[in-house]
Amino acid sequence: MGGIPANIYDCLKSPIVIYGLGDETSKFISEWKNKISIVGLLDGYLEDGEMFGYPIITMQDVIDGNVPMILVIARPGSCKAIAKRISASCIANHIKLFDIRGNDLLSSNKNHCVIGYDYAKTSAALDEKIEKCDVVSFDLFDTLVMRKVYSYTDVFPLLDIKLRKRGIIIPDFIRLRLFAEKELSRNNAPTLEEIYGRVLSLVGGSFISAEELAELEWQIDFQTMIPRKSMCAKFCDIVSQGKNVAIVTDTYYSKEKIEKLLNRYKLQGYSYLLVSCEEHKSKTTGLYEKLKSKVEGKQVLHVGDDEIADVVEPSKFGITTFRIYSGSDLFDLLCNDNVCFNDDISDHVIAGLFIARLFNNPFQFGYNSFSVDNDRDIGYAFFAPIISEFVFWIKNKIKNEDYTQILFCSRDGYLIGKLYRRIDDVTKSIYFLTSRIAAIRAGIEGETDIASVDRMNFFGNKDKEMFVRFGLSNANISEKNRVETIVNKAKQQRINYCRYADKSGLKNTKTALFDFVAKGTVQLYLQRILGMNFKGFYFIQLEPSSMKNKGVKVEPFYDDAEKDKSVMFDNYYILETIITSPYPQVLEFDKMGNPVFADETRSAENINCISEVQNGIVEFFDDYLDILPGDAETVNKNLGEGLLALINRVRIGSKAFLSLKVEDPFFGRMTDINDVLGS
Repeated sequence: MGGIPANIYDCLKSPIVIYGLGDETSKFISEWKNKISIVGLLDGYLEDGEMFGYPIITMQDVIDGNVPMILVIARPGSCKAIAKRISASCIANHIKLFDIRGNDLLSSNKNHCVIGYDYAKTSAALDEKIEKCDVVSFDLFDTLVMRKVYSYTDVFPLLDIKLRKRGIIIPDFIRLRLFAEKELSRNNAPTLEEIYGRVLSLVGGSFISAEELAELEWQIDFQTMIPRKSMCAKFCDIVSQGKNVAIVTDTYYSKEKIEKLLNRYKLQGYSYLLVSCEEHKSKTTGLYEKLKSKVEGKQVLHVGDDEIADVVEPSKFGITTFRIYSGSDLFDLLCNDNVCFNDDISDHVIAGLFIARLFNNPFQFGYNSFSVDNDRDIGYAFFAPIISEFVFWIKNKIKNEDYTQILFCSRDGYLIGKLYRRIDDVTKSIYFLTSRIAAIRAGIEGETDIASVDRMNFFGNKDKEMFVRFGLSNANISEKNRVETIVNKAKQQRINYCRYADKSGLKNTKTALFDFVAKGTVQLYLQRILGMNFKGFYFIQLEPSSMKNKGVKVEPFYDDAEKDKSVMFDNYYILETIITSPYPQVLEFDKMGNPVFADETRSAENINCISEVQNGIVEFFDDYLDILPGDAETVNKNLGEGLLALINRVRIGSKAFLSLKVEDPFFGRMTDINDVLGS
């Protein structure tokens, strides 16, 4: 049974289903169709029809037919995506899932945090191979450039969204776009115009031409592309050394468009540019043979990311190879099934942005554990996804429940409010100065309230507690008149607070209130002070039973059941530290309604670090909106929290970030952020 790994040989004695409709499947079936029992073919987009003499079936058909194994015939990166798509069904129904190379796609290693030897490619190792060759050939996509989406196929739903906004609906567009590409690629290397010509023939035409569709897809795809900076620098270095350089790419884009992309990143001075759709040959059907004919007699090195197209195929023509890993390869290695994302465009954009930011450089790992050293990168990659999901959730709630005004409570509302205003320019939003201390100082009405505050443990002596929480000195207050003194001050503070509220532009209308992680104490006292009822939208509500029957209405992003199972409960201290305002906490208001602030306890370095982290979060949010319209997002907490949890599995190399403190002045607590980060 040559060509089939020994570890799956016995499985092939029983009926199997093949996943994949590409050239490799065609070759496999031609060789083995009389030796093994093939029930049918699976595909991610097609669910009926026939190909290679076998029916295309659904996953439910596989389950109903009690098929014991699915054999995936696809490239390694595609195998991982397929496994994510169907692994749950396979496990639940005891179906084995192997790829054609013999890898068990249902097995996983949960302990990968250190990059293994094979993945630890170094720039020096590539330089050694370059030194020994006459011509260096580069793959283009995922090698010199990458996308800010998870897969090149994510461009299809983005185009579908754009078409629908124009009133152009092509039924089943995404599936047909991929089908047309696969169908035409079996015997040729098609252009994008040819692919869309086939799509339109399948649907009987539309209000748009194949050429217009091709141009729109190119524009969207071009917007998602960024350079892999270290690889582009390597390319330019080789050109400057006087070596001949080639670019060999499988693509449906014309040579003219590829040249535009190369010029955009100053990738110039190459000797050869081989574009599959213009050569009418792909890497697996003769493109490397074409390259060899152009450099006859010269030693060629090809650099690329794909195990088959960039390693196996060029080797057949005596071309030396060096595999660098794509961002998606490195993401899969690090995350290793610890991050779950849905098969929808919103999650794919978030995952793509994460990958583009952290895995742009294939040489960054050396032989060390994965490290992130830049504060802006920390904000962009780890914090931004879950915060963005939360902001989109608030927007949907505000819209669906017809709120006309929302208060973003300081200081946690500083960043959240700025993001929210980017996606909602209809609802009135106010950055509202408050704090637990300010709300209590103005909201207390009697002994019961004071007793409730006293039950909240303070890490310090009674004198300090009295000063921090009530702004009073014990030296001038006896125990006998303590309650009266506190209540009298609160009466004046309520007046002062209302003067501030009037100046803030607050109106007595249907109002929502944002707080990040809280019981509802601030909301309770603000309602009392201002004579208004709010609905609170919180990230997490602590001890919701403590607000029962107190008229405090709260809907948290994470409900009680989710909170107890989620990593968010372990990580919200970190989030609170980095979303806060660069200004000190408000303690109370003077008689003119002007705020009185606490002394700043954070260092200038702390504030600069927080600002850089926030800049990264804002950049991520803007990048997301540049790719996907705000009304097309879906909220998946599992993805955001999975990416945040990775901060506990990698080495954070920023000294400024690691020097941050988790502060809670109301309780007199201060904790090093290192103590709440995992190790």
